[in-house]
Amino acid sequence: MARPPAFCRDCLSEAGDERRCTRCGSPRLVRHGELHTLHVAHIDCDAFYASVEKRDDPALRDVPVIIGGGKRGVVSTACYLARVKGVRSAMPMFKALALCPEAVVIKPSMAKYVAVGRQIRERFLRLTPLVEPLSIDEAFLDLAGTELLHGESPARALARLARAVETEIGVTISVGLAPNKFLAKMASELDKPRGFAVIGTQEAVAFLSERSVGAIWGVGKATQERLAREGYRTIADLQAADETTLARRFGNEGLRLWRLARGIDTRTVNPERETKSVSTETTFDSDIADYRTLEQELYRLTRKLSDRLKAADLAGRTVTLKLKTSDFRLVTRARSLEDPTRLAHRIFDHARELLARETDGRRFRLIGVGVSELADPVLADPADLVDTSATKRGLAELATDALRARFGKEIIDRGIALETPRRHEPEQPHRNRPDEPAPETTAKPISRSLPSAAPRRK
Repeated sequence: MARPPAFCRDCLSEAGDERRCTRCGSPRLVRHGELHTLHVAHIDCDAFYASVEKRDDPALRDVPVIIGGGKRGVVSTACYLARVKGVRSAMPMFKALALCPEAVVIKPSMAKYVAVGRQIRERFLRLTPLVEPLSIDEAFLDLAGTELLHGESPARALARLARAVETEIGVTISVGLAPNKFLAKMASELDKPRGFAVIGTQEAVAFLSERSVGAIWGVGKATQERLAREGYRTIADLQAADETTLARRFGNEGLRLWRLARGIDTRTVNPERETKSVSTETTFDSDIADYRTLEQELYRLTRKLSDRLKAADLAGRTVTLKLKTSDFRLVTRARSLEDPTRLAHRIFDHARELLARETDGRRFRLIGVGVSELADPVLADPADLVDTSATKRGLAELATDALRARFGKEIIDRGIALETPRRHEPEQPHRNRPDEPAPETTAKPISRSLPSAAPRRK
């Protein structure tokens, strides 16, 4: 039997049966019978937010790092030193700090993470135009037919990419290589961090059989419990089932499960996959019922959301307000606009009207705002020939954006952003409602001198 092809992931030299590379001594060899014939990959950055922070601050290299906010917030991500202690994404911060009290907690810096994500995405696109982003730090790639372009197999090109991202950008990635998206996604989780795992066509059924049905893409807790009641706890149980039986019991979902249990996935890598929504939220350190305080927090989030939309060259037609009550009940309210928008004042005006209807004395632990039905910004915020003041407000905001880009985000803002948020309960929690005049735009006092063109406080 011919030995499976192998190469060193560090120096990319050919390898034989040895455990270490004979050229550089690295133990990071990848060996598989289908190594040079597979072409679908899933790439995931390792603890991405934490990796970026460690890259930018070498003092954090050997320290557990948690990215999150506030004692009542949740963990966005945690480095592997923190994960060893049991810290996981979406875990409440108080639980994470109880497990790892020595961790350094850093608030997310999304603008920085997005910038690094774009650098990595650019590297993906150098390999193939077939890149399907899933988030700012992961994507599917299809490298079929790229051998002649790069002079090497997709596997080698991916290993070269991983090495370049680590040395030139400063974060690490894990690669899963397989015949389809489902198996590639599973492979990328097998060898983290700095991983490179391969699942071939021939081994797919045996590989999957040992796993729980919860390992299948799209099978959440509720579906897993339903399958368990029917006697399907492992993927092997699904493999043993008849296709007709699964279809009769679970409809189209049963057919999907039958195929995936056998490693069959006909989905293609779709580079046209679009972001469905853009949102931002914050969890308070203490519950808030005061309308004005909630309104101030909403404005800050809206400004952040608008900045993201403009940076991504997007606009949205539906504005959604998200609230979570003190007893963890989720409240979402949405409003569709006639025209898509990316302007902070338009998003805020609609979101605050939704907020006003919900501030009935209940206390909230979280507030968020987002837009969906994303559209080309060319279609956004058309001039209003009837209400010329709306057009003027839009132009004023764009002018403000230019000043903030040049002199810093705190150089100028609306008065609502300058007030100190209140954390007590007022006698009239519903005052300052949206039907009152909007606060005027006000320049913030700053210590440094500015050119004469900069706005001054009157």
